[in-house]
Amino acid sequence: MTEIKIPTHIAVIMDGNGRWAKSRKLPRIFGHRQGVKKVRQVCEFCLKYNVKYITLYAFSTENWKRPLTEINGLMKIFREFLGREARNLIEKGIRLVVSGRYEKFPEDIVSQIDELMIMSSKNTELILNVALNYGGRTEILDSINKILLEYSDKVEITEELISKNLYNSFIPEPDLIIRTSGEKRISNFLIWQAAYSEFYFTDVLWPDFSEEEFLYAIKEFNNRDRRYGGVK
Repeated sequence: MTEIKIPTHIAVIMDGNGRWAKSRKLPRIFGHRQGVKKVRQVCEFCLKYNVKYITLYAFSTENWKRPLTEINGLMKIFREFLGREARNLIEKGIRLVVSGRYEKFPEDIVSQIDELMIMSSKNTELILNVALNYGGRTEILDSINKILLEYSDKVEITEELISKNLYNSFIPEPDLIIRTSGEKRISNFLIWQAAYSEFYFTDVLWPDFSEEEFLYAIKEFNNRDRRYGGVK
C-alpha cells in the first residue's frame, strides 16, 4: 500500500459563510459564527494527521468594503474567538501567528492577538497562521518597503530577499491551497508563496467542511505530480 504524503503546510480560503446562512434564511453573521467554529475543528484535523502549518484567510484588505454591520459583527466574533480559544490553543500545543496589517483592527483586538501570540509562542504541535487584514499584493509591497528601509539603496532586490521579508517568512510555502464554496480564484491570497502550490477547489461551503472533505483534499494532493518546472 502506497504511503499517503501529508502536506507540511495547508492554506485555506474559507469561503461560503454568507451563502451557508442565506440557504437557511439566516443573517450572514450566523454563517460567520459557524465558520469560526469550523476553524477549531480543522485545527484538530491538522493535529490528528500531523499537518505542521495551516494558514487561514480570515479577513482580507478588501473585506473593509462590506457593510458596517457585518464588519462590526465580524469584530465581535474575533473578540469572542480570541477569548474562548486561548486556553484550547495553549493546551493543544498550537502556536498562533498573524499575517497582515492586523494593527488596523480595534485596539482591544490587537491586544488580544498580541497576548495570545506571546502566550503560545513556545508551542510546536501546529502553527496556526491567521491572515487578518491581509492582501497578497500588500504583503509584497510591505516586503519591498522593508528591504528599502533596512538595506542600502544599492541592494539588489532578489526573489530570496523578498521571500525573507514576507510576513512570517519562517513558514514554508503552502503545499496545498484549499478553497471552499465552488469559487475558483485565488482572491489576492499568498500570491507570492503559491507559485508551486497545488490547488483543491470544492463546492462544499466552509461551515460544512468535514474531516472527510479534508482527507479527500489530501488524497487529491497525493495524485498530483509536483515537478516544480522540471521533468521526471
